[in-house]
Amino acid sequence: MEGGEQKDQISLEEKGQKHWKISANIPQDMLLVSHSNLSKSAKKKLLKQQVFEAKKAEKKALMKEQKEIEVERRQREWLDTLESIPEEERSKLIEARKELRKGRMERRSEEKEEKMERLIQAQVTGQKIVIDLEFSHLMTPNEINSLFQQIMYCYALNGKSPMPAHLWLTGCDAYMGSQLWSLSGLDKWIVEKERRPYIEALNDQKSNMVYLTADSETVLDVLDINKIYIVGGLVDRNRWKGITKKKAQDQGIQTAKLPIGSYLKMSSSQVLTVNQVIEILLKFMETKDWKESFFLVIPQRKRFESNGRNQ
Repeated sequence: MEGGEQKDQISLEEKGQKHWKISANIPQDMLLVSHSNLSKSAKKKLLKQQVFEAKKAEKKALMKEQKEIEVERRQREWLDTLESIPEEERSKLIEARKELRKGRMERRSEEKEEKMERLIQAQVTGQKIVIDLEFSHLMTPNEINSLFQQIMYCYALNGKSPMPAHLWLTGCDAYMGSQLWSLSGLDKWIVEKERRPYIEALNDQKSNMVYLTADSETVLDVLDINKIYIVGGLVDRNRWKGITKKKAQDQGIQTAKLPIGSYLKMSSSQVLTVNQVIEILLKFMETKDWKESFFLVIPQRKRFESNGRNQ
């Protein structure tokens, strides 16, 4: 029994190591928050997160395998179809398939060009949104990896948006910078990548900075195109409650919180992931409607309508 449990544990660790490549490269002196410094409840939460991530990696691998099987099945069907029809019909069918593929490639190329044009234009006229990457010393390896997954998702969301934002990634120095540049295709991202903290990189616009934090007393009613909205790149903010608000106050920067309470009652904490905050902002830029933006982004299990009725 013990041997079986040990085998399962090793298998789980191996899956985690294969999937979370960023974690494996973290120098020990960078881990200022080690597992030994965590409370019992925090360790339990971390273990739960690791199990979740391992299961997610396993599910992803299974989906990839199923996709490959489906591709092979379709290929066999195609070959069987060609063998079952006369030569003349076969040639016409092959030519029709080529034209179909060509049309798809052209549409994808056009969509990609349109996306690039929108992102380039956003760097001139778009709403400035900063993701603050100065919290690496407060996160575990898995949390740092999770953050970079969220950042990748943020960029994808921005590219799909009809009204993309002018995205900034600041504080990309030392370790965070090396991990950021390890992301596939980053050199082609149309996003500002700044090694300096935002307070230095955008110092001449400090009066327009607004740090978005759930701990602020100020409610954000609308987005001001002249403002620079900052989102803290921090995973598991419940463990560091109030830290982004304090940082902003120490720097003399305005703070604000999304008007979630005016439209929804969260079933748990109002703390959202980085990509959820970015997506809400993008949806509001598109719809000018906070309620619609919240309902489109916040998972149903986490929200109740303002009158308390589960949605």
